[in-house]
Amino acid sequence: MSNHSSGPTPLASMRSLGLKGSIAMPGDKSISHRALMFGAMATGETVISGLLEGEDVLATGRAMTQLGAKVEKRGLYWHVEGVGVGGFTEPSEPLDFGNAGTGVRLAMGLVGTYNFVSRYVGDASLSSRPMNRVLDPLRTIGVEVLEHQDGKLPIALRGPSKPVPITYHTPVASAQVKSCIMLAGLIIPGVTTVIEDVFTRDHTEKMLAGFGADVDVTTAPNGQRTIKVGGLPNLLGQEVQVPGDPSSAGFPMVAALIVSGSDITIENVLMNPTRTGLLITLQEMGGDIEVLNERVSGGEDIADIRVRSSELKGVTVPPERAASMIDEYPVLAVAAAFAEGATHMPGIEELRVKESDRLSAVADGLRANNVECIEGEDFLTVEGGAGKVTGGGHVKTHMDHRIAMCFLIMGLASQKDVTVDDGNIIATSFPTFTPEMTRLGAEFSRPNQ
Repeated sequence: MSNHSSGPTPLASMRSLGLKGSIAMPGDKSISHRALMFGAMATGETVISGLLEGEDVLATGRAMTQLGAKVEKRGLYWHVEGVGVGGFTEPSEPLDFGNAGTGVRLAMGLVGTYNFVSRYVGDASLSSRPMNRVLDPLRTIGVEVLEHQDGKLPIALRGPSKPVPITYHTPVASAQVKSCIMLAGLIIPGVTTVIEDVFTRDHTEKMLAGFGADVDVTTAPNGQRTIKVGGLPNLLGQEVQVPGDPSSAGFPMVAALIVSGSDITIENVLMNPTRTGLLITLQEMGGDIEVLNERVSGGEDIADIRVRSSELKGVTVPPERAASMIDEYPVLAVAAAFAEGATHMPGIEELRVKESDRLSAVADGLRANNVECIEGEDFLTVEGGAGKVTGGGHVKTHMDHRIAMCFLIMGLASQKDVTVDDGNIIATSFPTFTPEMTRLGAEFSRPNQ
């Protein structure tokens, strides 16, 4: 499993003719991380098809091998030989998660409660992100935080000799925080309980139950969810098919809407209701989007999505939808730039603690391409150009793969080329982005080469 090492390389996109054909998405990132982790702590072998082979997920795979599991690719499949719940061994080196926020926050729950020292490190971007949201509940369980840098990486943890189950009411809508506590609860005798006021993505609940964990979910009339996890389950290796990533699907989806004459089909996309916020919003804006061939695999809804170029209209996105599309707001902002009228996106303060301060990065990128916008502490309003965007900007990605992709999508329909300062960072989540989009008819170039 190689480390990502090549330096930043600018990449530009230019006005393209209609995009045509079908495109397969890389495996869903959230499910890929979990498949490796749950396979590592199960008994027996887990075989994974469709794993996202991006840098973030490979970092999780490397970490699992450091903890005693065997992780290897054979042909098209990844094989994980697990150690059983409670079977991880103390890692001799720090667990390096690169740029993977999901990987490191889930791992702190997975490993932090063991009665040994585990150390977590990452790249410059990951090391600037807040970790107190998972450290606080772990401290309640009895985990000692031996080292941290103002709540950021590098962080060292030592689990208690007798961890206690907790009931934790999550203060922020975050699937990572919820999952961290659930995973910590797996090696604690008794029942660990998480209460969330907003329904966040539920891959951990679904997949843990599939591996044989005792997971009980109840929803109150007000929408509050209570998740109970029984400790010390006997998890068994599984066959896991990873569906296509809906966050990645947002890029070709928006591209087809804004590039005139486009008609594409995006295949095998995860349609979990906690992940369809962008699709619903784009349909509300007038996007011609059809959901086809709906099916179920591994407990998850999957479908193909047909998208044709459309005249979009500005909308106000309900703030309660934010949890189901937080990673997709950058590319929604690009769609909004081509819409008629203003698009208002409230309740998105969570964007400020992603791979970069995505709210600022998006606003700066829009302004660099002559798109009017208003950036508030927790909202973004984009003034649409009714199909016309000047472009011509040079966008700073801040080492953020989604910022890079969303502005390359803008350049496919703007009047002048759009350049991002680093195209290599895209490998984090969508290694085949450039060749796959090129196959549909998108045009890219490497400036000054």
